[in-house]
Amino acid sequence: MVPHLITALTGPINELEQRVLESMPAIERWFRLEWMEHTPAFYSAVSLRNAGFKLAPVDTQLHPVGFHHLSEAMLPLAVQAAMAAIEKICPEAKNLLLIPDPRRRSAGALASLATLVRIFHQAGLNVRLGALEEGLEAPVELPLAEGGSLRLEPLLRKRGRLLLKDFDPCTILLNCELADGVPQILKNLDEQYLLPPLHASAALRSRSTYLATYEEVAKRFAKLLGMDPWLINPVHAQCEAPDFRSGAGLQALQEQVETILGKVRKKYKDYGINEKPFVVLKADAARGGLGTLAVRDAKELEGAAWPALAAPARLLIQEGVATHERLEDVPVEPTVYLLDRYVIGGYYRELAEPGQASRPVPLAFADSAQLVRPGERAGASAPNRFYMYGVVARLAMLAASYELEQSDPDREELESALPA
Repeated sequence: MVPHLITALTGPINELEQRVLESMPAIERWFRLEWMEHTPAFYSAVSLRNAGFKLAPVDTQLHPVGFHHLSEAMLPLAVQAAMAAIEKICPEAKNLLLIPDPRRRSAGALASLATLVRIFHQAGLNVRLGALEEGLEAPVELPLAEGGSLRLEPLLRKRGRLLLKDFDPCTILLNCELADGVPQILKNLDEQYLLPPLHASAALRSRSTYLATYEEVAKRFAKLLGMDPWLINPVHAQCEAPDFRSGAGLQALQEQVETILGKVRKKYKDYGINEKPFVVLKADAARGGLGTLAVRDAKELEGAAWPALAAPARLLIQEGVATHERLEDVPVEPTVYLLDRYVIGGYYRELAEPGQASRPVPLAFADSAQLVRPGERAGASAPNRFYMYGVVARLAMLAASYELEQSDPDREELESALPA
């Protein structure tokens, strides 16, 4: 299923799709070489925007939820990817401790957890859930909307290991972004594999650092294909957040916004795009929440109010990428799921107005397991379009892998231990 494009499937996005398909052997070899040198993020979800003239990631989650939106046809791919990932990390693993986000107890969040449990159980692991909630002294049952329940158990700490009663895992999977900080109980787990690592938590990451890393990856990939990296990369900058009420610092922000808009206007002129660009402002801290502000002119910032409950210290200024994809006249963005280095599927998210939060809808890509079909007209094949989405999603995940390597607190120690 390829959603209807307002652009009638013409323009640079089809040129990009064609170039990606023609370069498939070179692309796959390039990724293989990257994975020889770098460790993929354990799992991730990448939200993309197809503007009809460019395709770019707008959000990369390293503690993804929404697995219940994946279709049944996709789950075998997820199980195979889970097997490969676990075999690489801990071949003798038999017990997996899954720690969910204590703030997420909606029916959808629990359904996503149930799908994760199912995937790793079928990958050959005993899976149990541990609670980060303080004060939980006995197991609790979390009912699922479709019947059955998930059993959530108190965590036990024994020296350098995290346990449950009668359950000693070698691997711990965090499905919690730890936006409020890293709990003491998760620190210094020297005897177990913790996935993702603690420095992947939202409390320690910034969006601008990730985007700078993605920009470098996009440039290298674009050079491989002989194309403009802007077609897959949103322009961005960062700035100290102003006081919107007093106006202090507002001029500096307006200058940054105008600089980004100027760069995008030039690209629009180069490609003959007759649209008015916009930028999206959001908290630079990854834990900044969903509050955003979209503007098409720097003057709009005069009198603007930050939508979040608490104003951030630093702002990310990011080129807005509108979506030209529609399902039943509703704008949507594709979200691609990866487990280790493998694309396992995806679904669509229904969008609000530009800059506002998107809403997941349980509409999976159809026939995601089909092979790419070289030679078909660009924009006419669902597998071909999904392959292109998967390539850009893998670039986004690779950038996250680079970022985690660079922010690893043990990096200097590891480098100093290497032979000269």
